[in-house]
Formats: sequence, structure tokens, C-alpha cells
Amino acid sequence: MNAVQIQSARKMKRAQTILFFIVLLGLIIWSSIGAEFSFGALFSGIGESFRFIFFDFLPPDFSSLSQLIEPALQTLYMSVVAMVIGSVIAGMLSFLAAATTSPHPYLQIGVRAATSLFRNIPVLIWTILLVAAFGLGAVVGTMSLILISIGMLTRSFAEVLEEIDMGQVEAVRAAGGSYFQVLSQAVVPQFLPGFIGWSLYNFEINVRASTIVGMVGGGGLGFILQSKLKLFQYQEASMAVLLVLVIVLIVEMITNRVRERII
Repeated sequence: MNAVQIQSARKMKRAQTILFFIVLLGLIIWSSIGAEFSFGALFSGIGESFRFIFFDFLPPDFSSLSQLIEPALQTLYMSVVAMVIGSVIAGMLSFLAAATTSPHPYLQIGVRAATSLFRNIPVLIWTILLVAAFGLGAVVGTMSLILISIGMLTRSFAEVLEEIDMGQVEAVRAAGGSYFQVLSQAVVPQFLPGFIGWSLYNFEINVRASTIVGMVGGGGLGFILQSKLKLFQYQEASMAVLLVLVIVLIVEMITNRVRERII
């Protein structure tokens, strides 16, 4: 490539870069108009937000802590049950959804499509639908978390299975191993660390999501938080938010330690 061609290529690349940023700027402006967003409106509400946070919402009412222990435990119970059931079901489905272990391509596509439905419908929508069918309570919150867990974990587990060392799989097949012998001898040992790691990560997500689930009738701390906000008991609501934060940090610290030891 001569100097003229190099200079021409640079000019073309520069023009493409400028065009990209012009299109991006136009998209941002168009989206801001559609969303009715403006920096003026953003900054005009900052003062009122600070007033609400520091004068109405804070400090937390520590005297209400005893009332929040049982809902906090309920939040943990929901998260644990959803993690265990979701992990077990997703673990079985992932062997059908992974290209390396699925017995048939059409079965792989069907399982991926079904679990994608669970994953792509937000947990808030699942909870609203289940509340309409089963009423308020922790059971509904747990069911919502299980559905989301199955959707997320099936895809994650399938990706783990698709990244295993196929050399071990081929070795067992060459020795005359059946489909289930290949799974038990070559696939599962490689799959277990990823299975445990993703399950623990899902537990963290469930603890966070359980608060949102509870605010629309799924029980736990989220339900108490929503009740306190509706009754304008902001300092008690602040205590609930603080407790959620503490639980999330403790769960995250413990699961990170366990994942580090596994990996």
C-alpha cells in the first residue's frame, strides 16, 4: 500500500468516526426529547431530594429493628429456597441446552427458548402475575425468584458446559462409555465448580431482588419497606433499607470467599 492509499484510508476512517459521533449525538438528543429529560429538571429536584433524605428519611429508627428481624429472615429464606430449587432445575436443563451435552439440536433450541422466556420477563412482572393468581405472601416471592433463577442459571450453566475440555469427553467415548457415563465421568467433574460459583452468585442476586419482589406483595423486607413508605414512616423505612444493605454486604462477602476457595 503506497502513501496515497494510506492517507486515503486514514481520511475514510476519520470520516467514519465523525459520522459515528454525529449519529450518536443525534440519538442522544432524540432519546432525551422522547424521555422529556433535561438537566434543568435534574438539578431543580436535587435540593428537595437532599431535604427529604437528610430531614425526613434519616436517621434510621433503630427502635424498629426488632420488628424487622423476622421479615429479614424471611427474605433470606426466600433467596435460599429459590437458589437451591432454581439451581437444581437449571442444572438438569443446562445439559439439554448446551451444544456439548444436548442429545438433539431441536431439544437444545426448545430448552433455550423456554428458559429465555423466564429470564427475559422481569421478576417484578412475574410477581405481579403470581400475586394475582395466588395472593400476597412469601410463597409468591419465592416462586418469582425461582423462575428468574431457572432462566438465568440455565444459560450460565450451559455456557459452562460448552467451555469444558472436550478431550476428556472424547477419551471416555473412545473407551466405549455411554451418554450417561460420559456425563458422570468427564462432564460433571468439570461442571461442578461453575455450578457452585454461579449458584452462589444467583443467591446474591436473589437477596437483592427479594426486596423489589416484596414491594409488590412478595413478602420479606420489601413488603415491610413498602408498608412503611405508604404510612409515611420514613425513618422506619430507612432502618429497613439499612438492614437490606447490611444483609446484601454480608451475603456478598461470604459468597465471594466461598467462590475464591472453589476457583
